[in-house]
Amino acid sequence: EAILRGTSIYMLDRVIPMLPVELSNGICSLNAGEDRFAISCVMEIDGAGKVISADIFKSIINVKERMSYTDVQKILDKSDETVLKRYDKYVEHFKLMGKLAKILKSRRNKDGSLNLNIPETKVVLDKNGYAIDIKKYELYFANEIIEQFMLTANETVAEKFFWLDAPFIYRVHEAPDIEKVTELNKFLFNLGYRVKCTKDEVHPTAFAKVLEEVKGKPEERVISNLILRTLKVARYESQNKGHFGIASKYYCHFTSPIRRYPDLFIHRIITKYIESGYNLSESQIEKYNAQATKYAETSSERERIAQKVERESVDIKMAEYMEDHIGEEYDGIISSITSFGVFVELENTVEGMIRFDKLGNEYFEYDEDRKTLLGENTKNVYHIGDRIRIRVIRADKQSRQIDFEKVIKETREE
Repeated sequence: EAILRGTSIYMLDRVIPMLPVELSNGICSLNAGEDRFAISCVMEIDGAGKVISADIFKSIINVKERMSYTDVQKILDKSDETVLKRYDKYVEHFKLMGKLAKILKSRRNKDGSLNLNIPETKVVLDKNGYAIDIKKYELYFANEIIEQFMLTANETVAEKFFWLDAPFIYRVHEAPDIEKVTELNKFLFNLGYRVKCTKDEVHPTAFAKVLEEVKGKPEERVISNLILRTLKVARYESQNKGHFGIASKYYCHFTSPIRRYPDLFIHRIITKYIESGYNLSESQIEKYNAQATKYAETSSERERIAQKVERESVDIKMAEYMEDHIGEEYDGIISSITSFGVFVELENTVEGMIRFDKLGNEYFEYDEDRKTLLGENTKNVYHIGDRIRIRVIRADKQSRQIDFEKVIKETREE
């Protein structure tokens, strides 16, 4: 069943688990105060964020406290006396974790890891499952701690088993096609940026530099989205090809065997290697190599389907929410320009389209290379990243479509 599902699917008000609920919420779940079987990756990391030694072994874990990101952030910020008092004996641990996360993040930034600032959407539902609010999903530095530790564990496990030439499933993210980078640069040129590349290759640091330059600027979100569309889609493969997005030579998904099949498969491989004293027979290696190739392909396919389902469930609820806001005005940013209309993203992450006839009473000339629009009469030029005032004119959750019109200020005649 887990092979067929490939991944857990996270809907807005429920999870469709990869493993039966008795496992995912029961004996595989890290409930506080209960012994749980695990595979641990213990690493020694120096002051520059480099892993200098690592050990991977079967273990038993007994969680002392189930923490929330918000509580950990309150501890790091020293902003809540009640929380600080409750977790007093762990405060020094959290400080050390924060220090290490910053060291690891700094190393990744130097290597060219891409920090795409694309906020996730948080849909708030009432007790009947109806969308009553849409906002950005708030991330804390506490999230970053877990993220950095997971990335490091994933890299360490992938590198070890790569050098063992073991049957394995890697998380692969190849460099983007130079043609797509050239196309991206045409847009970026209008905004005053450029991704440096040769005619043959591009390095992650070239993208990282642009992302650093736009940090905190109005166009940051738009440029992050444009870069994301230029990059290839990450997938699973039985051959290691590195991970461009996190500037890593070796990468796998090891940290979530309950909710992703590739993680579950490599836990099985790791277990076989540990139990055999790192000495598998040729027939075993052949068998697991065939499985790795097959499961990498099916897991990539299932992941695409799960992402589509998750995305569409959010789109439905966005349209449902906006159905109650017809006629209201918002400020937004032009996120995309096409030959049939302009897409605008609002501050709460909702995206809608303005068709040309709702943009102004004139003919618009579309420049495909620069992705700009020119108004024939007014000579107004619309660019990706421009701010624009819109009014919601239509929302339909069946088709998942939201339509806007440009708010045109009326000029009074004397």
